[in-house]
Amino acid sequence: MKKYYGINEFSSLISKTPQTLRNWDKLGVLKPAYKSQNGYRYYSNEQLNQVLGIKIDKKVIGYCRVSSKKQEGDLQRQIENMKNYLIAKGYQFEIITDIGSGINYNKKGLDLLIDKIIQGTIERVVVLHKDRLLRFGFELVENIARKFGTIIEVVDNTPKTEEQELVEDLVQIITVFSCKLQGKRANKMKKIISELKDENI
Repeated sequence: MKKYYGINEFSSLISKTPQTLRNWDKLGVLKPAYKSQNGYRYYSNEQLNQVLGIKIDKKVIGYCRVSSKKQEGDLQRQIENMKNYLIAKGYQFEIITDIGSGINYNKKGLDLLIDKIIQGTIERVVVLHKDRLLRFGFELVENIARKFGTIIEVVDNTPKTEEQELVEDLVQIITVFSCKLQGKRANKMKKIISELKDENI
């Protein structure tokens, strides 16, 4: 299935002329999904379904993530908790999982999730905690999702103090970079992480 259609193909599919689509664009009736730098208009599958009156049943995605393979047990518990929550809410759902840092944007599951959001097939994304989606950039992904009609639902919204958030962010950053170091420098970083965690308890 194509993601985007040029103006000639799209106009043919909806039995209109390209000029009608240009007029709709000017009047704000139907704006193209995006325009290329040279001014070509492109329309999405979602817009095609919208114009043709085809209703798409949107899915709910439960997104679960842990930082490393050592936490696979935690990931399974997270998945079970997510399933219990989604079943209790009566959602028809799919689970997407990831193993990787919360500040790593290049994860297979996250990439798949964003693709589904952009395709307009997702009603909502559910995460147990805000940082399970991303440590940094949550608001950016939430804003992108909103533009495509997707809600991001956070199950546990328990507020944290600024100090707690700062320490958790620092620990995450140091952990990621310390993994790239070896020998004495890595041990030094591990010591810093341990001290930060102890002070936060």
